[in-house]
Amino acid sequence: MSFFSPLEQFSINKIIPFVLGPLDFSITNSSLLVFVSCSVAFLFYNFACANAKLIPSAWQTTAEFIYEFIYFTVLSENVKKNGPLYFPMLFTIFSFIFFCNLMGMIPFSFTVTSHIVVTLGLATMAFFGINVIGVKTHGFHMMSLFLPSGAPLALAPLLVMIELVSYSFRVISLALRLFANMMSGHCLLKILAGFAWTMLSAGGFLSLMHFLPLIVIFAIVGLELSIAFLQAYVFTVLLCIYLNDAISLH
Repeated sequence: MSFFSPLEQFSINKIIPFVLGPLDFSITNSSLLVFVSCSVAFLFYNFACANAKLIPSAWQTTAEFIYEFIYFTVLSENVKKNGPLYFPMLFTIFSFIFFCNLMGMIPFSFTVTSHIVVTLGLATMAFFGINVIGVKTHGFHMMSLFLPSGAPLALAPLLVMIELVSYSFRVISLALRLFANMMSGHCLLKILAGFAWTMLSAGGFLSLMHFLPLIVIFAIVGLELSIAFLQAYVFTVLLCIYLNDAISLH
């Protein structure tokens, strides 16, 4: 009997190898699922809004719910100044994470957001953009973000260092939160599925009891679908909070 690691599902495999000197441009299962997720998101919004009506269809209602949720609930409540200017960026990030998470729930597919390199790259680019916005808005005065108002000048070097380290770790916390939640949930599903198959293969009384882990799997799948939305929401909300700090300096 062969035993497979629950982490095997996260291995990156080359589909179309393409190496040019020291550079590797091969198409992998990860890059393919990124393309598929972006394509599905693009087709979904275009299909839902192509023939928009006053009385919306189910597809249009879903698309409008996502739009209004990001604009009114996430953006407007967390970014107090010039929030609508950054709506396209935040809406795109939310949609990318959400659809990547959903595509990862399809059996035998690949969860792009279960890799730290993807989540860290996304968090780094978004955080870099937020800092560019902050510097463009306030210039050198943005450094006041690292020194609490009313703090003694004698403690300024220590406080600035602490705030700077804390500020930099926002990127790591963003990446780890999304990566860890997606990877742990899929590992749990794989472990329970293997457990159910082992019970079924054992025969006798255990083969009858294999329905118990299957019931748990169905419950966890529903939980994972909600987590797919929740993690995209949390990632976007935190970006809004960081963006508001950079714009308002508090």
